[in-house]
Amino acid sequence: MLGLFLLPLLAVFVRSVNKDFFLNAFSEQALTALRLSLMTSTITTLTAILFGTPLAYILANWKIKFKAWLELLIDLPIVLPPSVAGLALLIAFGRRGLFGSTLDLIGISIPFTTVAVILAQTFVSAPLYIRSARVGFKGIDKQLEEAANVEGANRWQLFREVMLPLTGRTLLSGAILTWTRALGEFGATILFAGNLEGVTQTMPMAIYLGFERNLGVALALSVVLIIVSFLLLMLTRRLEKDRE
Repeated sequence: MLGLFLLPLLAVFVRSVNKDFFLNAFSEQALTALRLSLMTSTITTLTAILFGTPLAYILANWKIKFKAWLELLIDLPIVLPPSVAGLALLIAFGRRGLFGSTLDLIGISIPFTTVAVILAQTFVSAPLYIRSARVGFKGIDKQLEEAANVEGANRWQLFREVMLPLTGRTLLSGAILTWTRALGEFGATILFAGNLEGVTQTMPMAIYLGFERNLGVALALSVVLIIVSFLLLMLTRRLEKDRE
């Protein structure tokens, strides 16, 4: 069983590490895809933090009608097939989509743009951050909240001075998972944003295209993604261990 996980990764390294590795890794196509991936993944993660943190806090601490259904809806993109996620985004925000036709009237077109890449990444990866943050907020001792309330702290002070410091590692872990998931997103992106070099061609897209045009670039980018994912996973495990 261990070989099933190890051998394919080893094969990628063996086939990619050769005299042309750095030439492929630093080719114009590879660097363009890398820059776009880093930019969109970072924007996606910042968006998840900005809007997901208060949402997770509300879900963890407020009594809301149908909260269980709302949590289920937010978690759903995690288990949805990427092709379904991409099709849903296209049907919603495509030029002839449910909301896209209205946006088109005011001159806004989302599909097959960099914005579409960010939307696709956010749709499939932000739930990971929200889920992690929600678990972190729920794990805080209620007595600490009660003590802060006794001291006269309002909701914002409670959130800023008690909740955020105590859940810092959990939030960081969720942000890393979100960034990693966004960096590797493929299925939803290719349906909703396409594969346009310099515009929507992220690293997974360049790898996909490399099977037809330049296998060396595909292998080099695969090695980069494997190493980055491995390092971020190690960091996440370290944060989880420290939290325990």
